[in-house]
Amino acid sequence: MFYLAVIVFCALAFGRLAKLCKLPNVTGYLVAGLILGPSVLGIIPKEAVTNFHLISDMALGFIAFSIGSEFKMSYFKRVGFTPIVIAIFEALLASVAVMLGMLALGNDLAFSLVIGSIAAATAPAATIMVVRQYKAKGPVTETLMSVVALDDAVALIAFGFAVTIAKSLNGGVQENMLLSILEPVWEIVQSLGIGAVLGALFVVPLRWFKKESNRLCLIVGFVFIAIALSNLLDISALLTCMALGGVMVNVCREGDAIMRITDFVTPPLFMMFFAVSGAELELSVIPTIGVVGICYVVMRVVGKMGGAWLGAKIMKAPRAVQKYLGPTLIPQAGVAIGLTLVAQSAVPEYAQVIRAVVLCATFIYEIIGPAVSKFTLQKAGEIVTAPKVKANRAG
Repeated sequence: MFYLAVIVFCALAFGRLAKLCKLPNVTGYLVAGLILGPSVLGIIPKEAVTNFHLISDMALGFIAFSIGSEFKMSYFKRVGFTPIVIAIFEALLASVAVMLGMLALGNDLAFSLVIGSIAAATAPAATIMVVRQYKAKGPVTETLMSVVALDDAVALIAFGFAVTIAKSLNGGVQENMLLSILEPVWEIVQSLGIGAVLGALFVVPLRWFKKESNRLCLIVGFVFIAIALSNLLDISALLTCMALGGVMVNVCREGDAIMRITDFVTPPLFMMFFAVSGAELELSVIPTIGVVGICYVVMRVVGKMGGAWLGAKIMKAPRAVQKYLGPTLIPQAGVAIGLTLVAQSAVPEYAQVIRAVVLCATFIYEIIGPAVSKFTLQKAGEIVTAPKVKANRAG
């Protein structure tokens, strides 16, 4: 608890410092964690950082729940398949760009496929925090919220295919190739199914609990159940909580009011999550990545921006979406790091290099990503004015 107290106070201070530098609060939280963590001052030891996984699970659950609440049927009736097509293009083009870059450097096809598929993943947390802090509104923000929600599903499928093909290229067992390909699809179906059921059940107790405090307890309980079931079944808690939020907001007439209630509990949780994420960043991996790491960082950004533009162009999305969506998709963190752990057992011969590259890329993307997202949304005209210091309780 002492370490958590230190994290909260330092994150508050660095959040205010970031604001004075006209940077998003989340950048300050990440830097605070980095300085406190094992990589710099070591005030918070590595063992303590490892034990904070519960905070990460809770924060990601609420972030995913919030993203899911953007999946309103009224929105999709208005925009059609545009977010889905954009998500597919930006994820797959990032994968292809990284894969081609790795092949050009002389790496083998199996390695290039696996690390390329990991490039598809985007971290929604930092971007959502920027949107919330600056109350961004407009077509770019709307599309962004939907695309980052769909992105992880595309990334999981792409990774499943890539690992299966990599195993076969390296002479692995091929009898269950079809099963291996379908496994990530089945994981997504399970996650969405469980989340949908929980979202439908969420409406039932609302008729007996009218006070906001009681409804907040219901929200926390359902998000925790979604996370617990996901961990038990070894499926994606992000997708489960997204489905929970998506179904809830569509079947419940008070969906928007319920989502506003979550604002009472999430600010300190998100602050601790990003500070802990900063503490987990390892500066020591930066010198080890070499040309392969630079290629990954650069080509992923090229693929994300090119894919977002192409998908938006094909679907005739507003010009602002075509021009400004890509840079907001830069952040990468939890899902990508999780996939490196899967790769460790699936393709162990590449695990060390892949993990070093992705950890270094995470450090770079998470530090610069929020600032890039803020700048891009300002250029798109969806952040009119930065919030005043006195009006922002979180920072």
